[in-house]
Amino acid sequence: MQIEHVDLAIQVLPEERRILGSADYTISVSDRLEQMQFDLDPRYAVSRITVGGAELPASAISNPDGLLTLVLSDAIEAGETVPVSITYAGSPHVARNAPWDGGIVWSQHEGQPWIATAFQGEGCDMLWPCIDNFTHRVDTIETRWTVPSGLVATGNGVLVSENDNGDGTTTFHWRARDPSNYGVVLQIGPYELAERMYESRYGNTIPIQFWHLRGNGKDARRLVRETETYLDFFETLIGPYPFGDEKAGIVETPHLGMEHQTINAYGNRYRPDPLGYDWLLHHEFAHEWFANQLTHASINHMWLHEGIGTWMQPLYLGWMHGEMYYTSEMWRQRQMINSRVPLVPPEGELPDYNDREAGWGSDIYAKGSWIMHTLRYLVGDVATFRSLTRLTYGTDNPVPGEIEPVLRTTDDFRLILEEMSGENLEWFFDAYFYQAELPRLASTRDGDVLTLRWTTPSALDFEMPVEVVVDGFEQRVEMPEGTAQITLPRADAHVLVDPRNQILMHDEAIARWRESR
Repeated sequence: MQIEHVDLAIQVLPEERRILGSADYTISVSDRLEQMQFDLDPRYAVSRITVGGAELPASAISNPDGLLTLVLSDAIEAGETVPVSITYAGSPHVARNAPWDGGIVWSQHEGQPWIATAFQGEGCDMLWPCIDNFTHRVDTIETRWTVPSGLVATGNGVLVSENDNGDGTTTFHWRARDPSNYGVVLQIGPYELAERMYESRYGNTIPIQFWHLRGNGKDARRLVRETETYLDFFETLIGPYPFGDEKAGIVETPHLGMEHQTINAYGNRYRPDPLGYDWLLHHEFAHEWFANQLTHASINHMWLHEGIGTWMQPLYLGWMHGEMYYTSEMWRQRQMINSRVPLVPPEGELPDYNDREAGWGSDIYAKGSWIMHTLRYLVGDVATFRSLTRLTYGTDNPVPGEIEPVLRTTDDFRLILEEMSGENLEWFFDAYFYQAELPRLASTRDGDVLTLRWTTPSALDFEMPVEVVVDGFEQRVEMPEGTAQITLPRADAHVLVDPRNQILMHDEAIARWRESR
């Protein structure tokens, strides 16, 4: 079944740390249904459900282990559309360490409630009855957050109305299209708004809106101006901001951050950085393209979100400040790589983000970024960035107002790159994504002959070409079947392999350093 539209109304009771919720759905079905299922945290009590306007008896409703199941008295036939209404209430799961161990955060600022949710790992069912799967998106959603008067409740998409209910509460009505399921969030506080209008190179105007706590207006306005440079960078390099018809939104939260669609959580406390930008704000904003617009088809391909998003940071620094900034940030990331498990585990094997020994939860960032760095060296800027555009939008020429989210796998990326570059890249993807260990390059000399040989756990020859500088003169050495020999001008010639450190490979010095820590 497909949720075409949902009208989600939640009243937040901060003193009780509870919510009262109701959700009205428009659901279309492609196959005959005798029962419906939603995901809903069993912490919530369901008080009433109607399907097609008829109330279901309690005996037709069950929620074993959070799978809310509705047994229908009359089957819904394929092709039909039916309204469903669910009323529920309860205390949401409290985050122990948001956003990594997610849930709701009940905090305060100057004696007033300051509340946020972060559910990426736990799922949308921690807040509302949904289909908790990355591949499922609601077509449109209305959210109506009712909070104590004096507070502001931000939301996804555009603000439709703000209504004083006359009973000490205010309702904020938001409307959004194609929201990512974990991106539908509650973010509430005694907020003020800083905003600017950004004139896009694509001809549309995008509101940049930052809801910040009182006293932080100067810093928030600075970050709004900084976000303008982010928009210019991403629109130049990748393509139009995917949600320009809504907003580029930011909200100050008591936890570090999360890429909630059009309303990114920000908790970096406006810290200055010697690199001249706010790394957290930039990283979460990158996810508007790589997570919210391009969504991985399964968690096994999570590097598509985090690795590409992480690579955008050194690229932005180089774009703003020059090559040294790009290189220094890539070097910092290189030291973080573990390579103990494959970056893309086999389907059916769920990786553990929090397993520090395996390091997958770190590698999807740093190793993913470095693979992109090496890929750029292999196929060049034109093929790399044109491929990213098609991967992200499903077209080579995205147009504001015509953009819809896409689901992607690592193999989708390979096929696009192969078409763009004209090269078979199966050997590259197998070695870097599906094998745990990094490629190793052996360099041996016998008199005036230099032999280079790649070894990887992959069954495919690793054909990565290598740049070699001999006595100051550079050449690109092709490596068919993973090996090559070159004749040096003399036996004691000075040789430097991969002089610009463009290839992700095993580094013995880094390995020893990491083992010693």
